[in-house]
Amino acid sequence: MGVKKKVRKFAQVKRAITLRDNRLKSQPETKDKKKDDDVVREIPQVSSSLFFQYNTSLTPPYSVLVDTNFLSHSVQHKLEVIPTMMDCLYAKCIPIITDCVLAELEKLGQKYRLALRIAKDPRFERVKCDHKGTYADDCIVDRVIKHRIYIVATNDRDLKRRVRKIPGVPIMNVARGKYTIERLPDAPEK
Repeated sequence: MGVKKKVRKFAQVKRAITLRDNRLKSQPETKDKKKDDDVVREIPQVSSSLFFQYNTSLTPPYSVLVDTNFLSHSVQHKLEVIPTMMDCLYAKCIPIITDCVLAELEKLGQKYRLALRIAKDPRFERVKCDHKGTYADDCIVDRVIKHRIYIVATNDRDLKRRVRKIPGVPIMNVARGKYTIERLPDAPEK
């Protein structure tokens, strides 16, 4: 048996930058450019109820906008929605469900029938939607932007990211078999 020939693999050899490489050349700065880039042209309008990022319009009884994902995670963890919300917030809660969320639950079919039955509970407040389409995330974000009196209950990562951009709106989610709240200033840490 012969000795195996050693061959250097491609990309294991260090590559040197040549003197003609564009990355080495410094680009001349134009002196015509003014410091206008640092000036803020427009500041987004913020609600008057927000005082130092604290939403003064959020008071008990809390209105909690419930998402499809939140209901399905509550069913998976076998949590009762209203009592667990009250345990989390230490106050009375009114779960609110929009027509879009109900339509989304109905579209999901048999797998989500228990979540749909929970959503149709008479203790849940129903809210009519005045827009076209049945995309629940857009509906929730739109409603929260118009009225900053809601706590958004969701486990959806994309919806959380969108709601975090809106100042003064707390997010409730299901984590480790209980509900947790994020960005509510007077919420005690457990």
